[in-house]
Amino acid sequence: MIGYYDYTVVLTYLSMLSATSGIMLCLNDIGHPYLGMFFLMFCGLCDAFDGKVARTKKNRTEQMKQFGIQIDSLSDLVAFGVLPACIGIAMLRSSIEFSIFPDFKFLHLADKSAIIKIVLTVIAVFYALAAMIRLAFFNVLEEERQKTEGGGVNKTYLGLPVTSAALVFPTILLIHIFCSADLTLLYFIFLAIVGFLFVSRIEIKKPTTKGVLIMIAVGLIEAIALAFVFIVMKK
Repeated sequence: MIGYYDYTVVLTYLSMLSATSGIMLCLNDIGHPYLGMFFLMFCGLCDAFDGKVARTKKNRTEQMKQFGIQIDSLSDLVAFGVLPACIGIAMLRSSIEFSIFPDFKFLHLADKSAIIKIVLTVIAVFYALAAMIRLAFFNVLEEERQKTEGGGVNKTYLGLPVTSAALVFPTILLIHIFCSADLTLLYFIFLAIVGFLFVSRIEIKKPTTKGVLIMIAVGLIEAIALAFVFIVMKK
């Protein structure tokens, strides 16, 4: 078979499987839109460690390294580009009565004008496109940097990393759960803002190991809070 299947790529493969499962689950007729958030946060957890795990293998060939870079970007596009957009669309089309979930309030797509439908759909598509552009441009910059600087780890990001979606959108969900207002529009506003930041030229300092651990801890707290809501706070 083509490709590589050692431990250095396992986390990336798991992230891709998680993202695809989240997309399918939140868009089918029985899935709740926000179930995709658990898969999104798991993708973020995998992404936090996949690079570190890959670098532990000292005898990787250049082809193996390049393969890892490519699948990482492709997986990130699905996990942090397509999945959050699909969750937003699922929120719009949600009209199912969920007897085992809290009583969420959604902006039903069928109740709104064609203009609103089009605008919100365009925002979701723009977000996914911006994520793709950001990932591709990052790969180009990283390849050029490796040639000029001769390796090492980049200390800054140009544009907001797409992996930030794993923290931003679950936070909006938590606000949505504990707020009586319908925050579906807020979700799409953040899709537009985050998408713009993906392709902006702002420089963001790459987090240290301590910073990564803090973000992981925040993600775990969000996951526990969401699990509490979905398991304990039933109708």
